[in-house]
Amino acid sequence: MASFQSDDARLHALRQLRLLDTPPAESFDRITRMASQLFDLPIAAISLTDSDRQWFKSRVGVEHAEIPRDRAPCAEVADTTRFLVIPDLLEHPCYRRSLLAQSGIRFYAGAPLTTREGFCLGAMCVLGTEPRQISEQEQAALTDLAAMVMAQVELQHAFGRVDAVTGLPNRHQLLEDLHDQASEDDDGPRHLALAEVIDALKMSDTVRVLGVGVIEDLMREATRVISVNLGPGTQVYHVGAAQFAWVTPFSQDDRALESELNKLIVQLNNHLSSAPVRISLNPVIGFATLEDGQNPGEDAIRMAHNAAQEARLTGQSVSTYSMAADDHHQRRFRLLSDMRTALISGQELSLVYQPRIDLSTGACIGAEALLRWKHPELGAVSPGEFIPLVEQTDLAGPLTAWVIAEAIRQIVAWRAMAIDLAISVNVSVANLDQPDFATDVIEQLQKADIHPSAFEVEVTESALIKNRAHVEEQLRAIQTAGIRVAIDDFGTGYSSLSYLRHLPADLVKIDQSFVHDLAEDPKGQMLVRHLIEMSRGLGFRVVAEGVEDRESYEILRSWRCEEAQGYWMARPLVPIDLQKWLKERAATLHEAA
Repeated sequence: MASFQSDDARLHALRQLRLLDTPPAESFDRITRMASQLFDLPIAAISLTDSDRQWFKSRVGVEHAEIPRDRAPCAEVADTTRFLVIPDLLEHPCYRRSLLAQSGIRFYAGAPLTTREGFCLGAMCVLGTEPRQISEQEQAALTDLAAMVMAQVELQHAFGRVDAVTGLPNRHQLLEDLHDQASEDDDGPRHLALAEVIDALKMSDTVRVLGVGVIEDLMREATRVISVNLGPGTQVYHVGAAQFAWVTPFSQDDRALESELNKLIVQLNNHLSSAPVRISLNPVIGFATLEDGQNPGEDAIRMAHNAAQEARLTGQSVSTYSMAADDHHQRRFRLLSDMRTALISGQELSLVYQPRIDLSTGACIGAEALLRWKHPELGAVSPGEFIPLVEQTDLAGPLTAWVIAEAIRQIVAWRAMAIDLAISVNVSVANLDQPDFATDVIEQLQKADIHPSAFEVEVTESALIKNRAHVEEQLRAIQTAGIRVAIDDFGTGYSSLSYLRHLPADLVKIDQSFVHDLAEDPKGQMLVRHLIEMSRGLGFRVVAEGVEDRESYEILRSWRCEEAQGYWMARPLVPIDLQKWLKERAATLHEAA
């Protein structure tokens, strides 16, 4: 009695192997030629049974690549998963009117191509134009050839789906398995867990110093630890350079799962830290819920990955997926992506200018250029949000270049209106890491015929501490060209006095955190006064930021602070409003005189 199978399940298994409509392959053609020669028959084929056709992955003696499934002997092999022999098609009640019989085919023999799961994909078949019988030895040989075909199928399917180092299924296989599981009837919610054994930056440093072999050994040991702790019933996948993923069992709530994952973290730390080469790992695990066919594939992996990164950022070992945190990460990604568009168009970015006041005369002698971004969908995006993101990417250089070019363009425009202001621009350590940064700024000023004294570069105190020698070289080149250099956020970077004494800078800008509520803070007054006296003693001109009331303004002036900047004098203004403010300021000073 023939054993029948679900054709839908069989077709799904066939399509998962991605064999249909693929180009010829010598590995399959070799087997087909062998079958033709072994049986001394003109026709042999590897025939795959699709929903409505027989498609030939490999063929000898056949011109066409497919025939209809209806009344095709290979379809019977696929349906029954049994070896089929038809000595004479013209004598067979079912196949005497088939396309093959009408084409002159009389003999057929087909061995089932069966997967390990028991699904029959089609047949390894031989055909002849004369009726004949088949011996037991020939049947055994054709069955062996069918097994060779399936071994080749499995080999090709595994290629690119198994990690060569750990031997685990990789990300592609996980995606396929998640897709399959999404259509199954679940007994309850499950979770996708993702473990990152070592963060990317530390792994890169380790490879540079110790070589890739150390990391590979680490991943093999991590595979063993994770697999042993999860047990044989859980499939582990190697989904990234140092990342492993698995689907947790049913009916495990978040709290119980988090407890189990923390135990796994302990095991990873215990075993991996005892390796011959000791590396500080700090493994983390993130997990996300898989429920009712939601979050298939890439989205599920992304959510689990974000949870793992959230654990690393917050100093935890294990973290569950948070929609709020995910929204935050997606917004960050979107801002970086959209910033590239903004830089190309130039329509979304603009500069505003906050005046700097000479405390001895009250006159405006300069302005700080501050970047603004009006996103077409998100609206105004705070510089405090997007600038730190940009500074961590390759966008830092292009963005600062845009700011400098726009500031220079505005200086030229104001000069044509007889407005003489020195404009300061903020630069980051990422900008100073560019080898040609100083040269580029100097050349742009020369090209625009702007005197270097009309331009100023601001760099934060904390940035000066990083890559000290290179930063000093860049700043010295800028200062030598006549461009003033200001140390921004002074007092917050913990610089040594010895370092400041030799720094190539002209001004220090006392951070607004020291100036805020200065009139009502005696200890703050003592600190700010000391900063002013120390800075002046080191030869720096002093600018106080964040001046928001008259009392603070007058206190700073009495301490011989040279300049002030803050909302009490003026908020950051667009160019046309600053021009109007300058006229009003000049009129007020004239009346006071």
